[in-house]
Amino acid sequence: MRNTRTRKTMLGGIGLTAVTALLLTACGGGDGGGGDSANAGTLDGAELTAGSKEFTESVVLSQITALALEDAGASIEDQTGISGSATVREALETDEIDFYWDYTGTGWVNILGNTTEEVPEDLFAAVAEADAENGIAWLDAAPFENTYRIAVKQDFADENSLVTQSDAAEFIQANPDQARVCAASEFINRDDGLPGLEEAYGFEFSEIVELELNLIYTQVGDTCEFGEVFSTDARIASNDMVVLEDDQEFFVEYQGAMTLRQETLDEYPAIAEIMAPISEQLTNETMMELNGKVDTDGEDPRDVAEEWLQDQGLIGG
Repeated sequence: MRNTRTRKTMLGGIGLTAVTALLLTACGGGDGGGGDSANAGTLDGAELTAGSKEFTESVVLSQITALALEDAGASIEDQTGISGSATVREALETDEIDFYWDYTGTGWVNILGNTTEEVPEDLFAAVAEADAENGIAWLDAAPFENTYRIAVKQDFADENSLVTQSDAAEFIQANPDQARVCAASEFINRDDGLPGLEEAYGFEFSEIVELELNLIYTQVGDTCEFGEVFSTDARIASNDMVVLEDDQEFFVEYQGAMTLRQETLDEYPAIAEIMAPISEQLTNETMMELNGKVDTDGEDPRDVAEEWLQDQGLIGG
């Protein structure tokens, strides 16, 4: 009955893209930095361009990477905040950027063209091996996983006994007047997003409200009953939301990893050595904390990245 529901688009002017526009020159050139850093000078002469997707976590990860590489002597140009996974991936492939962080689920489904029904046990290894044929290297994955989820307000969940996505599917079928979902364009159109979710659980939202990703969190409970969220987003807690359990295990694992062209890694193999100890410390808890400092506390992504790196002793002071 898809033709009976409506899709409404609400595009706001407030979002991380406005913030990242201010950062375009913030990352500019390393000065051979490093100071007391163990990596000082290992990337002297390297000129690289940092990329990221438009949401907070991707920008923070890019800033962490840029600062670490600058600390080793590289000169970094900032092109973060690129809208859409396909767009940022194309920028990497066409040499417009030199690196960005991606996710195993995105790699498996969107980049490599697989389905959510044929996921290997070691997804990272499968993605890294397959994408190597495209000339793209995936550095060792970090331990955090940032997957898609559907969330509702806590009081709405309590009132309607919503714990799992199956609970939600049953509720939506019985209450189409309370079945609106706020989601970003990419989630609405991805097979591992909204279309696949509805098919897997056998339901359909009555209305799709398309929003910029950063507006969704404040609109759940107002414009929509349900909303697309990322599992490591601190705004879930700050907006009194609860994430529905994916009891059918539809969503693919989205483990984060830095990606770059193999030719770049071949030219600067030290990048992998520099990033390995950093990636190891990027847990779910760490990412939620860093994301929260930007999205909830209003701090600058580069400042957040620099403070964390220095606190962990990963770059020189």
